[in-house]
Amino acid sequence: MTGTILLTGSTGFVGRQILAELSRQKIPVRRIIRANYLKKSNEPPRQPGEVVETPDMFSESVGWWESACSGIDTIIHSAWYAEPGEYLYSGKNIDCLKGTLSLAQGAIGSGVRRIVGIGTCLEYDLEPGFLSTTTRLNPLTPYAAAKAATYTALSSILGHAGIGFSWCRLFYLYGEGEDPRRLVPYIRNSLKAGKVANLGTGNQIRDYLNVREAGRMIVEEALGDNIGPKNICSGVPITIRQIAEEIANETGNHHLLKFSAVSNNAFDPPKIVGINNE
Repeated sequence: MTGTILLTGSTGFVGRQILAELSRQKIPVRRIIRANYLKKSNEPPRQPGEVVETPDMFSESVGWWESACSGIDTIIHSAWYAEPGEYLYSGKNIDCLKGTLSLAQGAIGSGVRRIVGIGTCLEYDLEPGFLSTTTRLNPLTPYAAAKAATYTALSSILGHAGIGFSWCRLFYLYGEGEDPRRLVPYIRNSLKAGKVANLGTGNQIRDYLNVREAGRMIVEEALGDNIGPKNICSGVPITIRQIAEEIANETGNHHLLKFSAVSNNAFDPPKIVGINNE
């Protein structure tokens, strides 16, 4: 029987779905959130779980984390800097890496049994296109490098301390609560408003998964006993053009899809598709 789970990032795109799944399964939760978030947000006042506030969780000391983790069985660490258009190259990734190591040290001191971290498919060498947990790592951005470094460090540190450690590498997600600057809501909102959606070639192949399903898979991982990396993906290849056309089917505004209207992103591999764990 799993005891209380400490969850970071519960106010984020993925973290909200993790919290919802934990609530659905009636698992006790302790949430680490930014100070004054509840006063400034529209979050319902009776969200499940105990709340611990902090001005910046990534700057907290090992001692602070040891206290925050007291009585905790499992940690799901989903917090990270994720500002669209900024996060891939931001120096804040180093702050997140350092803060996560402090969290891990505090967790060791408090006797936590298991930790689940959230990584990214961008840690992998993307050349093969189809990516499994045995694909070698070759991060090409500061974001991916910080995530890969976190995985490597925690694998050793937590393994040596006898703490179970699982690392969930997210592929491409869409769904409830998504930032409007991201691809799927950008296309959907543009077409609903009768505006042109300016896109790249649309030829890139991706692996998209509903964020609600991702939240369920992460909780399942936390409640299990897997050690090591886990791909959180659909395993189904789809082109950006296909995604756009499926969204256009909702409104019939196919004429508003303008492909090759903008340059593809500087970091835009041709194929990123996950292979589900055996």
